[in-house]
Amino acid sequence: MEQKIKQQSGINIGGNIRRIRLSRGIRQTELVRMIQLQDVNMTRETLVKIERGIQHITGAQLRGLRDCLETTYDELLK
Repeated sequence: MEQKIKQQSGINIGGNIRRIRLSRGIRQTELVRMIQLQDVNMTRETLVKIERGIQHITGAQLRGLRDCLETTYDELLK
């Protein structure tokens, strides 16, 4: 089972994902489809919860988001 990454205080992973996604003009359903094509398990509901900071994110999901959003871990974790 893959380890979940807790969203720590001061680091708003979900907010960063949302901000980057919106700046790229990508809809949630489109991003989820892109991530699923990388064989990463994610649903739109999961993405919504991650963006709201109420669900932990797995390493594979974080890597998939980084790749699909064409960004860096630094941008996602700041």
